[in-house]
Amino acid sequence: MPPDGLTLLISGEELRSGVAAIARQIDRDYASTGLVLVCVLKGAAIFTSDLLRQLQASVHRVEFLRASSYGSGTESSGSVRVESSLADGVISGRHVLIVDDIADTGHTCVAVTKFLSGMGPASLRYCTLLDKPDRRQVEVQYDYVGFTIPNYFVVGYGMDLDERYRGLPAIYYFPDA
Repeated sequence: MPPDGLTLLISGEELRSGVAAIARQIDRDYASTGLVLVCVLKGAAIFTSDLLRQLQASVHRVEFLRASSYGSGTESSGSVRVESSLADGVISGRHVLIVDDIADTGHTCVAVTKFLSGMGPASLRYCTLLDKPDRRQVEVQYDYVGFTIPNYFVVGYGMDLDERYRGLPAIYYFPDA
């Protein structure tokens, strides 16, 4: 039984299968070059870990940055803060894959891509576990998408509501939200 009246959206088994499928796509694209993974914290931490374990392509490094637009609410503010401790030159000339938990308005993708583009990567692609195209406010292209979902506020598998529910092994939504 899901906690707090949550409704199951994507089971743990479906997540494992979806992550494996994304890994196969990434492996094909980066087989000869290898890549640097940049995880968008905090929501994508579990997805990034599972994806990393599935990849066969050479992963040269794993880096982290924080992008936030939600605060403690369930609606994106549209204003994205990007914080990073990436050292100068770490991604310069490297093939970089941004790994995010959810594509919503598109503002995070724009902000993170702009931030990392300034560091001189050889290439920059964006991977998201979940895509909510109905919420898109800016035009963006996601290179790898695990699941397209309706406009639900979701939790679990790293995603939270005010820091709660991150550890759930599947993805749930609030039916009344």
